[in-house]
Amino acid sequence: MAKAHISSSSATDKTIRGIDRKREQERRFMLNKAKEHAEELAAKLVQRLLDKGIIEATSVQGLHDSFTEQLKKLAAMEEFDVQLKVAPIRTLVPDPNIISLYLTQFVIEDLVNHPAIQDIYGEDLDVYLSIDSIFKALRPA
Repeated sequence: MAKAHISSSSATDKTIRGIDRKREQERRFMLNKAKEHAEELAAKLVQRLLDKGIIEATSVQGLHDSFTEQLKKLAAMEEFDVQLKVAPIRTLVPDPNIISLYLTQFVIEDLVNHPAIQDIYGEDLDVYLSIDSIFKALRPA
């Protein structure tokens, strides 16, 4: 019986599709978990940002509500909108957590104008690492 010829491009395409499929499954899993536990994650996130000195705020509840809203909204957003939001900082780290990246950009771009925010300190990477310290737990092993 003759051995089936497998072209290298076909094998490569299959591998790429498999990787893309795994990443998409991981992304959906993380977004759903973030939405399910939005209240708890927002509370941890606000506390971490305050403890690390990244943000200075007048109202912790206002920040909590903003992060909760973002986490719930994120799961329903189109992939294009998420990618557009994170585009300026996409290369910040080699293998970014999409939720951490999105929330980093939210802090840098949008939260700075929130009435409860007095000031935001640190570089983009500092903000990302503080946020990712909370959301890395959502990544499937």
